[in-house]
Amino acid sequence: MKTEKILGEERRVLILDELKKSTNPMTGGELATLANVSRQVIVQDISLLKAKNHPIMATSQGYVYLASPDNQTKKQERIIACKHSPEHTADELTILVDHGVFVKDVIIEHPVYGDLTASIMVGNRNDVKEFIAKINANNASYLSELTEGIHLHTLQADSVKQLDLACAALEKEGYLFKG
Repeated sequence: MKTEKILGEERRVLILDELKKSTNPMTGGELATLANVSRQVIVQDISLLKAKNHPIMATSQGYVYLASPDNQTKKQERIIACKHSPEHTADELTILVDHGVFVKDVIIEHPVYGDLTASIMVGNRNDVKEFIAKINANNASYLSELTEGIHLHTLQADSVKQLDLACAALEKEGYLFKG
């Protein structure tokens, strides 16, 4: 027997509740199964929720609800500039996560569109593996391919020391961009 569809506002409340209690990103497919609707309906619902200022972010692993900064421990954040070929992306990200650093995004400066930012949201080797697998499975290009390998990352860590050590390791490998 098929479960009844959950309609409109009730469905969006369900989506918010599920995202808030989840410790991992949730895919559109997972949310669609819970609400017995198509993935496209979920995409539309997420857009409506974002329009109402709910802090939902689409990542390569799925949707996440960004907790209020009041509920999080204070993280150190730094933006770094890197340059390398696509073949070194997994190595770059692995170096960062191995130093306890969370990689929030990748940013490039496009000559027409200006700054383009894409969420990466990787914090461990498994996240890196899944991110690279998703790029490969979709035959997608890295944003850095539009800028001859130059790109920025927003990093988060518990301490400045972690960020410093991670950056030193990237510099040793020749991945930091000095301009």
